Amino acid sequence: MENPDFKLTNQVVVVTGASKGIGWGVSKILARAGAHVVLCSRSQKALMALEKEIHKENGKASVFPLDLSSVPNIKKTFAEIHKRFGRLDVLINNAGLGYNHAALDVKEEDWNEMMDVNLKGVFFCCQQAAKYMIKSSYGRIINMSSQASLVGIKDHAVYCASKGGVNLLTKTLALEWADKGVTVNGIAPTFTYTPGTAERLDDPDYLAGVLNRIPVGKVASIEDIGAAILYLSSTHSGMVTGTTLVIDGGWTSQ
Repeated sequence: MENPDFKLTNQVVVVTGASKGIGWGVSKILARAGAHVVLCSRSQKALMALEKEIHKENGKASVFPLDLSSVPNIKKTFAEIHKRFGRLDVLINNAGLGYNHAALDVKEEDWNEMMDVNLKGVFFCCQQAAKYMIKSSYGRIINMSSQASLVGIKDHAVYCASKGGVNLLTKTLALEWADKGVTVNGIAPTFTYTPGTAERLDDPDYLAGVLNRIPVGKVASIEDIGAAILYLSSTHSGMVTGTTLVIDGGWTSQ
């Protein structure tokens, strides 16, 4: 029996929301593991910059602009990806919105915008990817959830609802596709340090309030998230499906 190496050599891995934050960092981690990373988001300029960085490291990456709020665009983009590569091994549903909205101030358009990306978009990306994965009897789908799917967070009613939906969507799709070689799992991070969260997390008072809720005493890093994604993306995770891996330093254990 050989030890697992978690390499993704020549696998085609789609990452949504790759233009910044966790998506940006995880895409580089996946490329270093040998994957051909398909970079998706609405920001083509940012994706091209990331593609250039990955190529500088001798990695493989390609840019496919994607608007998750448009189901026709999702279908078109996944068809184009499959046409180009002839396969689709892994989908990382990373794109998402996370605005603060006091419940009494939420407007219908606020609800619709977040649900369109965080839940509806995730579902239709799963659906389109699974169509191709099922044909090849192999696939790994990983949905980005949040610790906010497991505990309530003030002024995040819509966000929490969307991520709670992602968790149950993950379980249900895992059941439907388990006998077809396709696993579906989730990742639920706590506060993660990225260029986008730096402004808040570099504020000592704000950081102290966050760390007061995290028993391990630190926020997550992109590497913490990337390590979990590497495992769930690998051939060695075939017995894991329908679960959401919580990476929260113990926040939700209290």
